[in-house]
Amino acid sequence: MRPEGEYREAVRLIKSGMNDSAVGRTLGIPRGTVRDWRAGIESGSGGRTRSFTGKKRNDSNCPLCSGADSLDEEAYAYLLGIYLGDGCLPLHPRGVYHLRIACDLKYPEIINEIATHIVIVRGSETVGFTSRQGCVDVSSYWKHWICLFPQHGPGRKHDRPIVLDPWQQRIVDDHPQALVRGLIQSDGNRHINEVTGRLKTGNKAYRYTRYMFTNASQDILDIFTGALNLLGIHWTTASPRDISIARRPDVAFLDTFVGPKR
Repeated sequence: MRPEGEYREAVRLIKSGMNDSAVGRTLGIPRGTVRDWRAGIESGSGGRTRSFTGKKRNDSNCPLCSGADSLDEEAYAYLLGIYLGDGCLPLHPRGVYHLRIACDLKYPEIINEIATHIVIVRGSETVGFTSRQGCVDVSSYWKHWICLFPQHGPGRKHDRPIVLDPWQQRIVDDHPQALVRGLIQSDGNRHINEVTGRLKTGNKAYRYTRYMFTNASQDILDIFTGALNLLGIHWTTASPRDISIARRPDVAFLDTFVGPKR
């Protein structure tokens, strides 16, 4: 359940006429959560009964297998970015897949956001947390995770092709911000970079903020830069594994929907 104060502020913004995406961006919560609250308010239920989980699906009711229009695509785009960066999908007995996301304990807000999005996409409150030294695994068991993440395969991601299915590419094209947020939260960072320039009067140090994204898979780098291109964000290749975003307007734009890790 999300904090009561957050819910009340969302209700106020909804009643002011703000749409779900704008409310979500303002408060830093998923659009699907705002949508569920709005539906509850309009139905007279108050909107709190589904504030975290959304409408539950039957375990066998995969949005792809069933053809049901039940997938929160913005939440999925974010979770896809997280999976491509820090996720794995081992197979367990009886055809059950274990979605496991490795998270740094230094960033509790990211851990909570990942768990929230798993719940929204999965349609169930079943999310587990397994602590290890310095990190925690956020996980969920479901036979249909393989449907949502067909990129799963043997070996490391950078040792095999990572290609989005057409339906995934459509979602990414519609929600590039959510994908970029997930990718940067998993394999990226925002930091202050310092360089020294040589002038006639001597050396001068320059400090500026930039975002970096690092991944060993060229396919995943291409997915990331493709989303940046859709958003009109200029990027450069800092090394074969590193993408840099350093222009001040682009950093400021990323700050509106990514920001520092917390």
